[in-house]
This record gives sequence, C-alpha cells and structure tokens, in this order.
Amino acid sequence: MYTNILLSTDGSDVARKGVKHGIALAKALNAKVTVITVTEPLLVEFGTGHAGWIPPQEMFDSFEAASKERVGKILDEVRAMAEQIGISVDLLHVPDAHPATAIIETAKSRGCDLIVMASHGRRGLRKLFLGSQTSEVLVDGSVPVLVVH
Repeated sequence: MYTNILLSTDGSDVARKGVKHGIALAKALNAKVTVITVTEPLLVEFGTGHAGWIPPQEMFDSFEAASKERVGKILDEVRAMAEQIGISVDLLHVPDAHPATAIIETAKSRGCDLIVMASHGRRGLRKLFLGSQTSEVLVDGSVPVLVVH
C-alpha cells in the first residue's frame, strides 16, 4: 500500500508517539522510511527603539550549536527506535526552514507516498491561535497524511 513513508519529529513526546507509530507501520508494510526534523532560523525582531541593531555573531553561533546538539539527540533516539524494531531509516535535518514547508517539499522530492505526523489534538480557537504544522501539511493535500494523536 505505502512504500515510502516520511516521518516528522521535533523531539517532543507527542512527536515521539507519531514516530513510533510510523516505524511500526513501515515495518508491517516493508516500506522505506525517511525521518525529518526541521529547525527554524533564529528570529531577530527589530523593535522601534533598536533600529539598526544586529545581534553579535556569537548569538547566532550559540543558537546553531545548541540546535545541532538537540537535532543530534532527536535523530539518535529515532535511529535507536528503528533499530529496536528491526528497520533502517534515513535521517534528515533541514535547518533554517519553516517546518510544514520543509516536510511537504521533502515528501515530494523523495517520492514519499505517505507522511506520518503527530498532533496535539487541539481544536477550535486554541488550534487557530496556536497554529499547527500538522494542519499546514494537511491543507497542502499533495501527499496523504496520517495524523497520530
């Protein structure tokens, strides 16, 4: 049914449930698996009293180092989960990107026929105000999405 599955994770407990489900599904279907984690760029706001202020390079370097360390831990955990169930996975980090956009573009470029994502299950106004990468991926509609609550 599905032969090439993309799993997304941000390292959260909720995302971990989605990854576990996706790995089990891939094992059952003997499908290829790519796991993606996306890190957004450091956001710098320029307020009205700070025109022309640019953060020191050390701030960017520190953010990047912390981001790489966190991503390494996330992907190591996913690799261990996959090895435990007996499958291999391709691990991918997309830095400095909008998560939903990177997930959709990666699914298309790698020929994935299913995206597995976790969701907090927020509804109504909370979902509207908080936003949701899962909702954005669902709205795109170019690749089927399995949402794990």
